[in-house]
Formats: sequence, C-alpha cells, structure tokens
Amino acid sequence: MPDDSPALVPPLVEEIRACRVCAARFAATRTAHRPRPVAWFRPGARLLVAGQAPGMRVHESGRPFDDRSGDRLRDWMGIDRETFYDLTRVAVVPMAFCFPGYDAKGSDLPPPPICAELWHERVMAALPGIRLKLLIGAHAHRWHLGERMGVTERVMGWRDHLPDVLPLPHPSWRNTAWLRRNPWFEDALLPVLRLKVQEALQ
Repeated sequence: MPDDSPALVPPLVEEIRACRVCAARFAATRTAHRPRPVAWFRPGARLLVAGQAPGMRVHESGRPFDDRSGDRLRDWMGIDRETFYDLTRVAVVPMAFCFPGYDAKGSDLPPPPICAELWHERVMAALPGIRLKLLIGAHAHRWHLGERMGVTERVMGWRDHLPDVLPLPHPSWRNTAWLRRNPWFEDALLPVLRLKVQEALQ
C-alpha cells in the first residue's frame, strides 16, 4: 500500500480531510460526533467504488468499508483486502465522506447532500484513469446516473450501463433478505462484476 505521508497526499485529499462544514449538523445527532472525513483516493486509481457514507466503525478506523459490509463487498468483487486498499488501484468515493450519525431509532442518517455538492465534481475530475465505476446504493446511483429509480430496478438493468459502470445494492448485512429474493444478482451479475474488476485492475 502506498505511503500516506503528508508529502504524498494530494492537496484535494488534504482539503477534504480538513472539512468541518457539517460540524454543527453532526453535533446535533444522537452520536454527537465530530467530522472525520474519510478521503481514500489517488489520481492513478483505475477502479472507483462509489458508496453512500462511512458507518460508525469506518468513522473510528479511518478506512472505508472496514466492516462486515466491506467483507461482503470484497467477496462480491473477488479481491482481497490488500488489493482493495491499494490506493494506486482502487478509489473509494462515498456520497458523503463523513459518518452522518444515527437517527432517533439508531439507523444511519442519509449522506448530507452538501458533501457531494462541495466535493464530487472536483474529485471525479481528479480521477481521470478510472476504468470501472461500481455504484453502491441509491444515493450513488442517482448522482452518477441521473434520474431517480428504485435500487432493484436499477440493479436489474445493470447490462444497460456496461462496459464501464455497474450499479450494485449496498452490501450491508441488512440486505441479506434482498439477496435471497433476487438470486439473479449472484447468479448473473456477480460473475460479470468479478471479471470486470479484474480487467480494470490489470
């Protein structure tokens, strides 16, 4: 994995890591946490993982998908942790770089739109070598693909977005029932996903 020393961190990554725009918003959540933007990308990356927002565990570790969802995602992709966290090959750009906090019921809040408004155009412009985009969940689907559409409908139409984009459901273990109801995802989409990932990383 590349050295993350200050001399090798791009200025845009440093800007994002220093962002505190949502400090008051996060302080008012159930978790009352401080911003900790998890910016995990470098200009040479070939594969983009576009997710939603870090969860609490990622907020604490500072590594994207450093949780059970990440384990499932890496299994879907057919790669190990070392490859996934190789900044020269994989960029992880969620729709919000910080953990949004929990609502009153203990569920993750949605990613604040202001994060994408502030950063995403600049981040995508800084990643000219992306060969494959994996779009995870409704928020990423909408930003990258435009019109609103349900996650199931969008993922079922995955062939429409080849060869360089694949919409995916969120790999959260809360979606296990969805996977059982939609066996075509593992039977038809996952083999193509793994092939496209390997092609992008070569």
